[in-house]
Amino acid sequence: MQTRLTPLAAAVRGVLFGLAVAWVQPVAQAAQATVEQADVRSYDIAAGSLDSVLGQFGQQAGVMVAVDSQLSNGLNSPGLRGQFALDQALAQLIAGTGLQPVTVAPGRYRLIAQVSSTGAMELGATSISAAGLGATTEGTGSYTTGSTSTATKLNLSIRETPQTISVITRQRMDDQQLHSMSEVLNQTPGVTMSQDGGERFNIYSRGSAINTYQFDGVTTYQENQTRNMPSTLMDMAIYDRVEVVRGATGLMTGAGDPSGVVNVVRKRPTRDFQAYLQGGLGSWDYQRLEADVSGPLTATGNLRGRVVAAKQLNNTFMQWYQQDRDILYGVLEADLTDSTVLRFSIDHQRYRPTGAQGVPMIYTNGQQTDFSRSKSSGARWNSDRFETNNYTLGIEQQLANDWQLKVATTFMDVDRDTFGGSYSSSTNRAYITPEGIATIDQSWAQATQHQRAVDATVQGPFELLGQTHELIVGANYLDYVNHHYASSGPDVLVDYDHWSNELPKPDRDGFTPFMTYDVDTRQSGYFAAGRFNLSDSLHLILGARVSNYRYNYYLELLSSSAAPQDYSMTERGVVTPYAGLVYDLTAEQSVYVSYTDIFKPQSSQDSSGKVLDPVVGKNYELGWKGEFYEGRLNANVAAYLIKRDNVAELDAGQTVPGTGNDAYKAVSGAKTQGLDLELSGELSPGWELQAGYSHSRTEDAQGQRLTTQLPLDSFRLWTTYKLAGDWNRLTVGGGASWNSSNSLYFSRYNSRVGQDDYAVFNLMARYRLSDHLSTTLNLNNLFDEKYYSGFSGSYGHYGAPRNVMMNVRYDF
Repeated sequence: MQTRLTPLAAAVRGVLFGLAVAWVQPVAQAAQATVEQADVRSYDIAAGSLDSVLGQFGQQAGVMVAVDSQLSNGLNSPGLRGQFALDQALAQLIAGTGLQPVTVAPGRYRLIAQVSSTGAMELGATSISAAGLGATTEGTGSYTTGSTSTATKLNLSIRETPQTISVITRQRMDDQQLHSMSEVLNQTPGVTMSQDGGERFNIYSRGSAINTYQFDGVTTYQENQTRNMPSTLMDMAIYDRVEVVRGATGLMTGAGDPSGVVNVVRKRPTRDFQAYLQGGLGSWDYQRLEADVSGPLTATGNLRGRVVAAKQLNNTFMQWYQQDRDILYGVLEADLTDSTVLRFSIDHQRYRPTGAQGVPMIYTNGQQTDFSRSKSSGARWNSDRFETNNYTLGIEQQLANDWQLKVATTFMDVDRDTFGGSYSSSTNRAYITPEGIATIDQSWAQATQHQRAVDATVQGPFELLGQTHELIVGANYLDYVNHHYASSGPDVLVDYDHWSNELPKPDRDGFTPFMTYDVDTRQSGYFAAGRFNLSDSLHLILGARVSNYRYNYYLELLSSSAAPQDYSMTERGVVTPYAGLVYDLTAEQSVYVSYTDIFKPQSSQDSSGKVLDPVVGKNYELGWKGEFYEGRLNANVAAYLIKRDNVAELDAGQTVPGTGNDAYKAVSGAKTQGLDLELSGELSPGWELQAGYSHSRTEDAQGQRLTTQLPLDSFRLWTTYKLAGDWNRLTVGGGASWNSSNSLYFSRYNSRVGQDDYAVFNLMARYRLSDHLSTTLNLNNLFDEKYYSGFSGSYGHYGAPRNVMMNVRYDF
């Protein structure tokens, strides 16, 4: 089926291209003439809360004004109308608030309490060292964050953390219209992706899959042997930011790969009313509507709430493959006392794709395929249904002497139902002949997944030997249960080149029971860590975790007489040490080194049917970090070495007895080494950038490269610039994603298939029609590059061709 735009969408597209042409012509001239800020400007800002007014002032004046939320809480501004010089405008905005501005850098100010005994305003009279950004990124316009606790649970800046951290902020997601987790991670420096048939995205960093996802710091688990992987299918409407810590994170998460952890941080209720409504249209009948309302529910603001809802419907560049998403999120936050905050939230995400994405990568003669990007691999009736509900409850209690207790819980419930008719796929095997005769596998499967997790910490400062240090102790618990049942229908042969995705829909009641598959894993742990200031410039982060781990795996092929695979493993008292040393070269730059152990049980089996022993190893990292412009620009360079034993590697030509599944062998002496570079944040007022280069190579003990389906090198770039002067309503941006060559080896055919280096370029423009209304236009894959965005098994997934998206947003 050739998808077409609806008449309305086609009309909007025509208008968008007209606007784009009208915008582009004056941009070059305006960029040259408006770099410097005018001395006197016209302002039209209505009275309101101080935070809201300052946000509008920053946009109109082209400056950044930061203020601690504890100082601005409950304060109002009289607004500003007329022509003013910058210092006059700022003085009038904060008149009567008891605050005064302090210059921290050109075009950057911070409000502090007035220090003059007479109450007179003293511009620049006081120097401060606090960064202008906090942890929350919404509303800052920034591409970085002021603090993060994902790596160590300690509230540190990125520079103070001795590991590599990338943050995709709310502003970055809005600018590039990144609406799904897979889209976000595909743009994250140092992260690469493979994808096999269906909706299973395998996310990699530093040569290993990322299977640990946190929600507001609470750890959840993902098992990539099942297709029930909700964490990679999440919609991003409800999140403030995504933090990705690369490397081993065993101190906080326990058993896991040395790839890293993805922490998604939800939006929280605000003390002042704020809301937006936005809608988007795009290529292939893309339609999206999103609303967000937040604010106080009582006169004092001690009870606050927020509701986010979104709906997305779209066809795709692949024939007969469509997507349907529904998102609803509600959260309440209450100040039970002056020192106690309680938070409860529920989010519901429904994802219903129809058809099946991807194409066969290799023919049965070992030759690589080359299909049109519009091809897909599923019958028109092929369907997947994911229903995910997340319930969270958290409490934060301020204790004496600046100590704090935090307890957070989450319960995730996932239901999946799939009725499939799609191209057959398994590792190292093709199911399509050079003449185009392909095998279509018909199946019906149901899966349920339940996760319960609790995280509790106590942390605070203490004095020792003339220095102030910080200590954290905590415990966490995770219980993951996944049940999968599948039945199969008869395989069907089709002429793949001409089948037009047409296949009679079978009666699934006549399917034959095929498989039942259960995974149950439980992990608990206790940890302690401290940040010890050995001197004003030298800081030691030292910690350890003790973990208990239980893993149960059951697989029964119901159509086979082979005995079920029933495997259980228990590990107790596994100690994971962590050490990091940070030396401050200057107030803005530091060097660091860190170390941690690796421990990961696994379910892969060898050719005798034995489950491989847990992966063990060590993770080393050293690097340099810079934090500039009061923390609004972060830079880092890191080199790392990961050593692992018992790594599962495909044992070519071998299968697990009685199952037909591919067998694996344990590889000792495997190592991954690489380099990460990143620059993120504000280069100058109005100019945001995130750029990163990564090199990662994984080898076995003989020096043979592993994970060849992943690129050795990758580069990510995205930047925006808000014009000044008369063109200050216009923001332009663009970027590129580049991956080096990658490939898969099929030992059955002694053939390697893959692709050369490729780069994808994207552009955007946003125009603020008024203080409340704005529109954003994104042009993706500018040069219409044809490439695989990921491949695995014998499936390849083409990236989207050139496409356009337009979004209109109204902020109340």
